[in-house]
Amino acid sequence: MVKQLLRLMTELSSHRWLSRLMGALSHSRLSRLMIPVFIRSYQIPAAEAEKAAGEYRTLNEFFSRRLKPGMRPVASGEHAVASPVDAMITAMGEINCGTIMNVKGQDYTLEDLLNHSPHLELYKKGYYFVLYLSPTDYHRIHSPLTGQLRESDYIRGRAYPVNDFGMRHMKSVLSRNERLITYIAGSYGETAVVKVGAMNVSSIRYTDEAAREWQRGDDLAYFEFGSTVVLLMESGTFTPRPGLAPDTKVKMGELLGEMRRPV
Repeated sequence: MVKQLLRLMTELSSHRWLSRLMGALSHSRLSRLMIPVFIRSYQIPAAEAEKAAGEYRTLNEFFSRRLKPGMRPVASGEHAVASPVDAMITAMGEINCGTIMNVKGQDYTLEDLLNHSPHLELYKKGYYFVLYLSPTDYHRIHSPLTGQLRESDYIRGRAYPVNDFGMRHMKSVLSRNERLITYIAGSYGETAVVKVGAMNVSSIRYTDEAAREWQRGDDLAYFEFGSTVVLLMESGTFTPRPGLAPDTKVKMGELLGEMRRPV
């Protein structure tokens, strides 16, 4: 009964108007008073931020903060794929016939996740990571590899929570929420960076709307509150780093694995 009640409350609170309301609050000058409480509540390492906490004008500005130079070393090497975010690996593995298997007990099809994009054909036997960003984490998203923009696709959707409850008890959250997908063509194949919105996330924004290419580790986009990134690698192009497993915490720039030419 409790689960059903929580699910109903989540359904009612997932509408975009609530996210817009929360977004307006987080952008207000009054919200800057919440920054010290936010830091204490989530034990955020504020010393990593490029500015002192008192210099941020709004809670949203602090939440989408940049870091001091050198705080996140980026994996090197021609074939390296770096984590685009600070996150917990919720799930990872091979994609089977276009299906991402067992993400918190649920399966996802590429058709739904990518909104039936023609790009899905490239990933039907590829590799995926589901990367969950908690409120504690740094919330900028960086390019996992060096490459050029092939396409950007924005998909309107709901704003269900992507925390453990939402992922386990709400149906197909990753495929129903707002998404901003960046398809990047690298030297050894294509990668899709699927940025998934969440409850109270007012928007997902590109850092530079005009950018058409990125070096590995370049600033790509940012969330305005916690969410998830699904990272997809083209079929036959990716080998994961040994030892990585679900429930592993990774930092932006950390090596996830290596690309190779499609086989």
